Amino acid sequence: MSQHRINPDIVRTMTRIALVHATPAAVDPIKAAFAEAWPEPDLVNLLDDSLSRDRALTPELTDGIFSRFDALGRYAVSFGADAILFTCSAFGPAIERVARSVDMPVLKPNEAMFAEAIAIGGTIGMLATFAPSIASMSEEFEEQARQAGATARLESVMVPGAMPALLAGRREEHDALVAKAAVELAGCNAIMLAQFSMAPAAARLRSQTSVPVLTSPASAVAALKSRLVG
Repeated sequence: MSQHRINPDIVRTMTRIALVHATPAAVDPIKAAFAEAWPEPDLVNLLDDSLSRDRALTPELTDGIFSRFDALGRYAVSFGADAILFTCSAFGPAIERVARSVDMPVLKPNEAMFAEAIAIGGTIGMLATFAPSIASMSEEFEEQARQAGATARLESVMVPGAMPALLAGRREEHDALVAKAAVELAGCNAIMLAQFSMAPAAARLRSQTSVPVLTSPASAVAALKSRLVG
């Protein structure tokens, strides 16, 4: 019996981007960002919501988590992805390993947003709703700033209760908690929203501050479009 094979001419009729999620809360914000700024690509959503639960139980990435990310990278290659965007912000080293193993652009969730913030410079505030992401994101921000020869400094604030509210379907409560926590970042030159799931709260923040409010979905879509289309 002959094996069924995907016709590459069908797969390659448009740019195909793999979106890898560790929580369902990240799916709609990145879909909305693509719809607004770059609706043409064929988006393939890969969701393993056990990743975020398992990550919350360990201070460091385990070998098992690394292997699961390796498998996700191979799967993206198998269905003809032209790029991979990871929307899960607490897995930097695992994403970097995937990037070294595949021959396509691989974007960490906050890489593009960090670049925008570093270009602004000064003190950059970051609001986060998933505590395990803060340490790895702080390291990534500092390393990007060092490589850019910039002196941007990061100040992070955890927003307790926001993620549970969001996962329970209480978006309004989530956004209100995020906006309230932003008061702690008064005096910053810009504010970043760490998780993809936080992006819808940006409008509320922008109504109460005069500094730029950066979201990872918008920045990531712009960066991918620049890399793949020019």
